[in-house]
Amino acid sequence: MASPLVTTDWLQENLDNERLVLIDASMATVIGKEPIVYDHPVWIPGSFQIDLEGTLCNTESSQLHAFPTEEQFTQEVRRLGITPERLVVLYDNQGIYSAPRAWWILRSMGLEQVFVLDGGLPQWLAEGRETVSAPINSAASAGNMAGRLDRGRVRDSAFVLQHLDDERVSVIDARSRARFLAQAPEPRPGVRGGHIPNSLSLPFTEVLDGYRFKPVSELEAKFRHLGTNLQPGDGHQLVFSCGSGITACIILLAAELAGYDQLSLYDGSWADWGSDDSLPVA
Repeated sequence: MASPLVTTDWLQENLDNERLVLIDASMATVIGKEPIVYDHPVWIPGSFQIDLEGTLCNTESSQLHAFPTEEQFTQEVRRLGITPERLVVLYDNQGIYSAPRAWWILRSMGLEQVFVLDGGLPQWLAEGRETVSAPINSAASAGNMAGRLDRGRVRDSAFVLQHLDDERVSVIDARSRARFLAQAPEPRPGVRGGHIPNSLSLPFTEVLDGYRFKPVSELEAKFRHLGTNLQPGDGHQLVFSCGSGITACIILLAAELAGYDQLSLYDGSWADWGSDDSLPVA
């Protein structure tokens, strides 16, 4: 499949596909949008569940929402029965929120057949499709996947600082424009207001239409309007940031939909940069 997204129709038709591994990547805390609150949790039939703030987060790191270690990743995907041949589909209960983060973790650790359900659980429910009251705990047989992090897909503050004035590298920030301009307070204590010098603002809400991504033509226009240097296929590197590395992955996925391919995530994002007084702020 060429697109990193799958539709609810596709998923419905493939629920019994033996190659499918369906994963709920929802998070308990939602920042940057009004959260959808459920009276009772439900899942799409056949779903596993992952914890992006626990088993798939390096909690020993000083960074908030740090990328998992290779060992953490390997243990978790083996629990889920994932092999390189499987089709992994991720979704969350907000539509498009944390599933892109899980998508980028799996992609960066070496899995290529990884997709996000466009619209997630809200779209599935809006269409009156079947749900269940509990996820599956573990796969019947363990997977054989071993994570190997592609470090070109995950950047740190040293890389960003080194390339602040590099015209071939652009940092794109998914936070609200008010937070980007220090006109609204940061939700985390000890984090300064403002943004990384020379970075560009693209709030993640601007690439979404309700529960789903906007059409590709609109996403292409969004990125073209960010800057004259941002042309797909020209070797320009796009580094995505946000508050802590979650919603950055939404606009990263949007960039891939728009045809860009030199993409990476700033691990730690503004929570990392904004709390370090030695780093410059605009």
